[in-house]
Amino acid sequence: MSDSAATTRITQVGTIFVPVSDQERALGFYVDVLGFEKRGDFVYGGGRRWIEVAPAGSVNALALVPSSEGERVPSDQTYCAFASDDIEADHTALSARGVVVEPIAGAGGTRTGLVSREASVPDPIPVQFFFRDPDGNRFLIVQPG
Repeated sequence: MSDSAATTRITQVGTIFVPVSDQERALGFYVDVLGFEKRGDFVYGGGRRWIEVAPAGSVNALALVPSSEGERVPSDQTYCAFASDDIEADHTALSARGVVVEPIAGAGGTRTGLVSREASVPDPIPVQFFFRDPDGNRFLIVQPG
């Protein structure tokens, strides 16, 4: 579309919101277990706490939003995927740290759906697996390539 009057000036995908029941516990999980960096931690609108975390070097961040924003916890739907250079190592490390992980799925396997667990996806490529944060929110890890 070349008509600049009909387009937006959006330049990138920004922050992904993750509803959490305990922001301090969630911060510990994302920083200490997943190895993310804390990018922001401040008070906004009505005294609510805003926390952003992300993998080092990532353009996108996760906002660990309190339930006072209106979303129930946990969310069984998956709206965010992470990329991994070594999915087997990440699966093993997360499992060893007590994180709830599903089996790695790839060619010849099946995984549950992203938005509905009633759906299934046969032969998912590239290899991938789901894990849950302490609130039960579900995320997908994919090894591109």
